[in-house]
Amino acid sequence: MTKKVIGLSTMVVSLLIIVSAAKTARAQDLKEKYRTVNRTVSSDKKYGTIHLNQAKGVGIAWIKGKTFVKGVIEFDVKGKDEFQGSFVGIAFHGLNDTTYEAVYFRPFNFRSTDPVRKAHAVQYITSPKYDWPKLRTDFPNKYEKPVVPEPDPNQWFHVKIVVSEARISVYVNGNNTAALELESLVDTGGKMLGYWVGTGSAGSWKNLKINAK
Repeated sequence: MTKKVIGLSTMVVSLLIIVSAAKTARAQDLKEKYRTVNRTVSSDKKYGTIHLNQAKGVGIAWIKGKTFVKGVIEFDVKGKDEFQGSFVGIAFHGLNDTTYEAVYFRPFNFRSTDPVRKAHAVQYITSPKYDWPKLRTDFPNKYEKPVVPEPDPNQWFHVKIVVSEARISVYVNGNNTAALELESLVDTGGKMLGYWVGTGSAGSWKNLKINAK
């Protein structure tokens, strides 16, 4: 009996060591791929997903080795239907951690019966000069729009962002009509690209494709 207990204990310890080593290797792999700002990044290799945790303040996971000026960015993203609790998207033209452009979504507004909230489903910002409060005040309904047809706020949805010299167009779930079109407000001079979440929000992404031109 004692030998069996010892053998079982040895197996358990060995398993724990293997699991711990795998977690360490995965964490190191993520550290090599991403530089995070105010968030922790995790992944699920089985489903190919990247996840940023919930925390106060804006969070970004800059993708190391990726640069983008113009072209097409495609990805699947998932937030949740929690009022003021889900802001998910992507940052691009990043010069540093506070200077960039971003397109993000408020899934909790997708199917809102309030027309004002519904019109605030997809948003463009450029940090730090033109965040959403200034854009909403100075240019109402120009840099944020509804998403039609409305995605399920608790499920994955597909996003395609087309960036030309100065124009940005955002398409959702294969729709040929852009949900949001605008002229870029600034030239940040940056080329960094990363997953973006707003204050108090977590988020998940998969199937990122970048066709830089």
